[in-house]
Amino acid sequence: MESGETFNENTIKRMEEHQQNKKLASSELGDLFENYLGDSLFCCVFEHHLEVVEDEEVKDYIEFALDISKKHITMIKEIYTKENIPVPAGFGEQDIRREAPRLFSDMFMVFYITEMTRAGLLTYGGALSSSSRQDIIKYFDMCIQDTIKTYERGIKLLLAKGMDILPPTIPYPSKVDFTEKKSFVSAIGGKTRPLTAIEIKHLQVNINTNTLGKTFMHGFSQVASSDKLRKYFYDGAKLADRQIKQLGSFLINDNLPSPKLMDAHLTESTTPPFSDKLMLYHTTMSNFIGLQYYGLAVSKIMRHDIHAKLATLTAGIAKYANEGVSLTINNSWLEEPPTAADREKLSKMSPGSQSKR
Repeated sequence: MESGETFNENTIKRMEEHQQNKKLASSELGDLFENYLGDSLFCCVFEHHLEVVEDEEVKDYIEFALDISKKHITMIKEIYTKENIPVPAGFGEQDIRREAPRLFSDMFMVFYITEMTRAGLLTYGGALSSSSRQDIIKYFDMCIQDTIKTYERGIKLLLAKGMDILPPTIPYPSKVDFTEKKSFVSAIGGKTRPLTAIEIKHLQVNINTNTLGKTFMHGFSQVASSDKLRKYFYDGAKLADRQIKQLGSFLINDNLPSPKLMDAHLTESTTPPFSDKLMLYHTTMSNFIGLQYYGLAVSKIMRHDIHAKLATLTAGIAKYANEGVSLTINNSWLEEPPTAADREKLSKMSPGSQSKR
């Protein structure tokens, strides 16, 4: 055995011994909690669609994604048990209506899983980069590898079925050049330069996210049992549609194709496949993913007119997301995440009441 290998093994062994009794950091607690809720929700979505799926290749793909989500849930439960932390309620059999007919097509489900894995790569990357305990780093590293496999398989299946959700192609550069004009970042005389490859990428990603959201919101608005939620979901579909058109206009102005909508992949069913609680949480989760994507786009895009548009669109999603959180709280459906101690509240408690806790 090489001395370097021995050194690495000894270092890892000492690190694991040192971390044996190390408590989870707040970042690790928060990321595990969100991961558990997300994967428990995905299990419900996948379980329902396995009841109605017709395409065998799509069925295999959904089963693959379901097995991964179940594995994640089991492993997080083991971490919670080891740390003596209550396992979150999350979502389960009570949130699935197995007898319900299909609400979305088989191909929409492939698109859905692929888009969720795209978001998962960002989420798991952020979780791993703020973890320090070796077992948690290993867990999130495994999640990243699982997500890469799921994304790759989804993209291949979409392409094989004739559905391309990737950004359009543009000409290869013919030479190395340097920008000297201020018009590269701002319009001069009402004219703007063509989009860069990175700008096209982020416009496409955000259009895909809104396309997914629009179809989901229309579907949820058809089946929700609450009138308030029906209206909320319908408003979300209209919001997503406006955002698709405004983002798509940047591509169209450069004679690039804007991605196709997925409206045709929604059925006319009015029977809910999921509980109102699950559909509302899914909407809230999707809103936060959308905000994350817009923030990333702003950091990568250099044209000021697109910055201004993204600022307006972000405000619209943030307002809609806040309404969803309020609805969740009003229905007593918001599961409280791990939270810092309220020192002010504790200081006002009598010694006797503290000892009973």
